[in-house]
Parts: sequence; structure tokens; C-alpha cells
Amino acid sequence: MSNSVLITGGSRGIGAAAARVFAREGWDVAVNYNASGEAARGLVRELTALGVRAVPIQADVSRSEEAEGLVREAEAALGPLDALVCSAGIALPQQLLTDTTDSQWRRLMGTDLDGVFYTVRAAVPGMVRRKRGAIVTVSSMWGVTGGSCEVPYSAAKAGVIGLTRALAKELGPSQIRVNCVAPGVIDTDMNRHLPPDILAQLGEEAPLCRVGQGPEVAEVIQFLASERASFLTGQVVCVDGGMVI
Repeated sequence: MSNSVLITGGSRGIGAAAARVFAREGWDVAVNYNASGEAARGLVRELTALGVRAVPIQADVSRSEEAEGLVREAEAALGPLDALVCSAGIALPQQLLTDTTDSQWRRLMGTDLDGVFYTVRAAVPGMVRRKRGAIVTVSSMWGVTGGSCEVPYSAAKAGVIGLTRALAKELGPSQIRVNCVAPGVIDTDMNRHLPPDILAQLGEEAPLCRVGQGPEVAEVIQFLASERASFLTGQVVCVDGGMVI
């Protein structure tokens, strides 16, 4: 029987790249999306062509009831989940903390931190019953170091790291592993609003002298969810070209 994975924010960027890697490895994939339905359905067609089962599921993970429904629908379509990847995330324009409104703060926290909590909380009972499973969260290098003019994003992504490390200890006795990836500057939709010269400058600041690609992060996500990482839990893997040392 195939393994199954639910990927939040799976229609674009790192989430979509992860879906492709999981499918390539023979996993069945539930692709969560919020607004990018066409992209999600196109991706699902691509995955099923590889011979695996794949389904698109719409849900806004910042809403508790929708996150719970997402997990139920994924389990109904693919069976018990062997892995959960929490990659749904948004970012604000770079701005001072004092220019950040209440609604901006709540919207970002709702997706980037609350969404992880809600989705994990819904998926954990089934994994505990089976005494198996892997959870991979997606933070950011700014969650490790903090970023000037990125206070809300840094705070949310630092929260994801804290959640990951605490949950790894809580779920370890149930043989459930919980790990985190913290990407650096990656060439995804989230960063394409940056002028090319700024993106290039950011790449040059990394020891590897370039920006990263979604598949490079996706490979690490899939590894952490697989049995190849069977003795890894509570870890934060910085996929950032050496930016955070």
C-alpha cells in the first residue's frame, strides 16, 4: 500500500515542488490550496500521470474548522496520513513594525502560525492511534535569525520552530517524528515581487552565491518525511545556501 501525504499550500512554490517529489517517490498526495484552484488541479493531473493517487482540496488553514475538514477529506480520499507537510504561508511587504496594521498582523499569523497549529492538531490523533507518522513544518531563515522590516513574518516563523521542537518531544513516545525546514531566499512566487537586482543581491549574500530553487527545499522535506530520516526528530534544517551559520 502506498504512503500518503497531505501538503498545505501545495498548489504553488515549495509546496508544489514537494508534491512532485513525493509523487516521484510513489506517495499518494493531497494538494491543499486556498485560492489557486486552477494551479492545484493542474498539478494533480501532473501527479496522477506519474501513477499515484492525487486530489486537490480547498481549505483556508487559518480557519480552524476548515483545517479540520481538510484533514478529514484527505483521509477519506487517500486513507490514513503517513505524513503532513505544513507549507502554507504568506508574507507582507517589507515594512517597519510601526507601519504594520492589526489586520496585517492577524492575517499573517493566521496563515503562517495558526494554520500550522490547526492542521497539525487535526492530523495528530490519527497518527497517535497508529503510532506512526511524520510532520514537516516550513519555517524560514528569518524564523532563526529575525529580519529587519520582517518582524511579523519572523515572529510567525520563529513560532513554527518552537511548535516543531515542543511537538517532537510530545509525540516522540508515539513514534511520530516532527521536523522543520527553514529555507533561505528561494525563487518562488513569494519572492518574485522583488526586483531582479535585489533578488540577485540577496543570492550573492549566501556563501553559495545564488538563490535557492523550490525543488532543493522539496528534496529535504521529502527526506524528513521518509523512513530514511527514521531517527531524526525535533530538528530545524536550514536550506539557505549557508546564509545562516
